[in-house]
Amino acid sequence: MTAAAPTLIEAARRLADEVLAPGAESADREGVSPAAIAEVKRSGVLGVSGPAAYGGAQAPDAVAREIAEILAGACCSTYFVQAQHHTPVRMLATSGSPVRERLLRPLCEGTLLSGIAFSHLRAFPRRPVRVTRVPGGRRFDGRVPWYTGWGLNDVMLLAGVTDDGEALFAFADAREQPGLRPTPPLQLAALTGTRTVGLELDGLVVPEEAVVWSRPHEEWAVTDRPKNTNPNPAVFGVAGAALDLLAAAGDAEAKETAQVLAERLREVRREAYALVDEVPAGERLTDRLAVKTRAYEVLRAATTAALVAGGGRAFGLGSPAQRLAREGLFLVVQGQTTDVRSAHLRALRG
Repeated sequence: MTAAAPTLIEAARRLADEVLAPGAESADREGVSPAAIAEVKRSGVLGVSGPAAYGGAQAPDAVAREIAEILAGACCSTYFVQAQHHTPVRMLATSGSPVRERLLRPLCEGTLLSGIAFSHLRAFPRRPVRVTRVPGGRRFDGRVPWYTGWGLNDVMLLAGVTDDGEALFAFADAREQPGLRPTPPLQLAALTGTRTVGLELDGLVVPEEAVVWSRPHEEWAVTDRPKNTNPNPAVFGVAGAALDLLAAAGDAEAKETAQVLAERLREVRREAYALVDEVPAGERLTDRLAVKTRAYEVLRAATTAALVAGGGRAFGLGSPAQRLAREGLFLVVQGQTTDVRSAHLRALRG
């Protein structure tokens, strides 16, 4: 663990306790605020995985996971907006692109917040976003179905597929501009506050120096597929927050239920992270999926128990219990792939 890691975890807890949790219901109903994002930027958490040479903390993955759990448990909407930021940082850190020198330090230091627009690559061989070469740069056409943090992000990591089957990633400003138009905000059952939109691309041109990565699609897919077989740390954060709420309900039955479910949560979390830390990414995928579906089961039990303990009051929009239950439902489908969906449905049948 780097020397900065404990300080960064403490900063995440302060951010969660003083800013995110008090504003979680407001963020859920009215949207994540620029003021909250300003506090996220000031906290230092955006640089958790960034290289130290560029102002990042270069902390171990375990620290990044713990921070994700803390933030998601406090306000999943704000967590999810900032979660988009870390993939661009990691990709830039290993890139030789000229854009690295322009963006990596401000992204690590929190001066800039990045979004991502590449989940549509998983639809290949369909190409929702097409990339063609033009003089001086690359042209993007098509539709990004899902972009989180519109109006909050400064830049975005945008991807598409070329005619010869290459996945290409490039940075663009996260604002309306010629060739880039957002849809109205998507109305979601949970995390509507994340300011998620679709992006209509009609001739957006980015300069060649903004290209970060370009390889055959299968090369990208080989590294992408195993990632989604592991539980998102946010699952453990939201489940933990629900159990804290349950334990605070005041009666012995609720406390006992919280204790039992907390032990289940600790066990599945331990198994999940052991697979991440001790087993190569492409191995034991069946075991990873089994642990992931068990994590979903504990998440569902925890959020349901918080609702049950709260009774009718838990369905008021001011109640954290209903918000946590909806956030849990969102996490069940977030980042879902065909393999994850099949494994989850099999587990539910069983």
